[in-house]
Amino acid sequence: MSGRKPRRPSNTRGHGTGGPDVISAQKDAPGAIDREPGGPATVIAFPEPVARRRRRWWLWGGIGVVLLVAGLIAYLVFSPALAVRTLDVQGNSLVSTEEVEEALEPLMGVSLAHIGDDDVRALLGDFAPVESVAAAAAPPSTLSVNIQERVPVAILASGGGFVLIDSSGRQLASVEDRTSVALPLIDGGEGAVDSAVFSSIARVLAALPEDMLSRLVKASADSIDSVELSLTDGKTIFWGSAEDNEAKSVVLKALLAAPASDPPVKVYDVSTPTRPVTR
Repeated sequence: MSGRKPRRPSNTRGHGTGGPDVISAQKDAPGAIDREPGGPATVIAFPEPVARRRRRWWLWGGIGVVLLVAGLIAYLVFSPALAVRTLDVQGNSLVSTEEVEEALEPLMGVSLAHIGDDDVRALLGDFAPVESVAAAAAPPSTLSVNIQERVPVAILASGGGFVLIDSSGRQLASVEDRTSVALPLIDGGEGAVDSAVFSSIARVLAALPEDMLSRLVKASADSIDSVELSLTDGKTIFWGSAEDNEAKSVVLKALLAAPASDPPVKVYDVSTPTRPVTR
């Protein structure tokens, strides 16, 4: 023997890392190192998972929505295009529209987004007839103000004229002509609201429907149990106390709608509504 070692075959597969088949398999694997003969190694990138890509889209989409909403709010709050330029006043009769507009003058030029019911109520608080208000924006530049007024139930003599009062005795508005108001007159002038019988009279008047209230010319009482109402046609209603007002109203309405009798009725007594009396 010559002592020379046998030559290892160069194309042995499954041994080592340099065989052509092994190199080809490594090159085709995703994310593997791509090495050209004699050139630098490059990394093949794996594709991004779909779930991660969707999360990124949702994240940027959410950020976009937030920015859009923030921009819209900023526009509504600070844009001069939404400043109040006109007023639409509704529901008022005892307070004139001109008086309301003058009182709300400080709101002109203010953004509609900055104005609420409390702002309007504060400016109209000095008007006795105003019970509540509701403000609503009517873009681009109109503020709608709906006023709910207190309901007058009677009038009192005051100086050379008259004043409207509600069921609590609050003076709502002045009236110069008595005949211009279809409400009963309470005897005693302005001092009548401090009398012991005023609350009884006021409760009775507040319980009457508007069409019946307009037929009254006078309301009086010698005591809390003796309220009397005078109709425009000269007839009298003896109401009694301020109890069972609803039942008394129903009975009185039926009596007034009954056919005329002979002799004609002069007094309707509904003090006991289950047993009304006419005479």
